[in-house]
Amino acid sequence: MKLLSVLSAALIGSSAAFAPAPITAQHRNSAVTPASMAAAADDFYIDQERRNIMNLILVASAGVTVGGLAIPYVLFFFPPGAGGGDGGTPAKDALGNELIQSAYLETHKAGDHSLAQGLKGDATYLIVKDDGSLETYGLNAVCTHLGCVVPWSAANNKFMCPCHGSQYAPTGAVVRGPAPLPLALAHIEYDDKGTILFNSWTETDFRTEGKPWWT
Repeated sequence: MKLLSVLSAALIGSSAAFAPAPITAQHRNSAVTPASMAAAADDFYIDQERRNIMNLILVASAGVTVGGLAIPYVLFFFPPGAGGGDGGTPAKDALGNELIQSAYLETHKAGDHSLAQGLKGDATYLIVKDDGSLETYGLNAVCTHLGCVVPWSAANNKFMCPCHGSQYAPTGAVVRGPAPLPLALAHIEYDDKGTILFNSWTETDFRTEGKPWWT
């Protein structure tokens, strides 16, 4: 009897050795890991492609915005009409219409001092000489003291600033302070249509025989 028990135990042990091992949770996870990793990899590359497209859109939008702001800012430091001839800045009236020499002189007689839009949009005097022609230069109407627009006084034959009493000769030279400098000059030229043009004055200031302070 004791021998039979021993033989039975040996048979049971040997049969258990050939039984399939149970599938554990760890085995299941290792079995599906390659497929899961492949799916995750596909998802990653799809998301990365979308991410790249969104980055390109963002960069393009930022470039347009920055360019739209930067270009006018940079151009601000380059005065219009710095060249000669047809490259000048057209003189304009208060409504923004370009002024034509022949038409202008029909309505502005000798001794007239009228304002026009000049370089950088500054108010600039066009002066009609005694012979009925335009002076070869325009005078910037901005007072060199604190920036008031200086009116022309025909009765006193000079420019007289109402803000602090500065006075200028018909050429724009200072005759009374506190203005420290003469009114800025601009060349007057014409294009083929007779449009009045302003051009930068960069040579010697004939009133002071010195370098122009506005350049």
